[in-house]
Amino acid sequence: MAAFLRSKCSSVGRAMMGSLGNNLYGGTTSSIETVTRPSRSDAVCQQIRTFIQMRTNLKVVDNSGAKRVMCIQSLRGKKGARLGDMIIGSVKEAQPRGKVKKGDVVYGVVVRAAMKKGRSDGSEVQFDDNAIVIVNNKGELIGTRVFGPVPHELRKKKHLKILALAEHIV
Repeated sequence: MAAFLRSKCSSVGRAMMGSLGNNLYGGTTSSIETVTRPSRSDAVCQQIRTFIQMRTNLKVVDNSGAKRVMCIQSLRGKKGARLGDMIIGSVKEAQPRGKVKKGDVVYGVVVRAAMKKGRSDGSEVQFDDNAIVIVNNKGELIGTRVFGPVPHELRKKKHLKILALAEHIV
């Protein structure tokens, strides 16, 4: 059993086990209480949330006709886009008879991101999904409604029309 634990532990665990030496079954007490292996559900819960970058699939939360967009390019910088940033994307799924068709290259504003965003009061905002609102190249909305919650950080980025049409401002 000790060999199994020693081979499966991380480098921190190995260092702690190494300090015990061959005294695992001896009469002395140790500082290690239990060593457990992480389950698959723990790995899913601790998924790393990063910037919206190339090839990220985003949900469209307006009534422009698109359902899903894949990011082609972030207009913010090298790392990627965050809340309120503009991206260029390709429409992957669209509703029939919508203003936007499948395969169209569109501009969008990120209104929900799974990556945490810190606020000045010390709180953090994080959403469950990545979502955009489709705009034209001048920044004007194509749709006439915005569904779901929208963060108030869009006010700093001068996207006031999105905030005016949103159902709920977080």
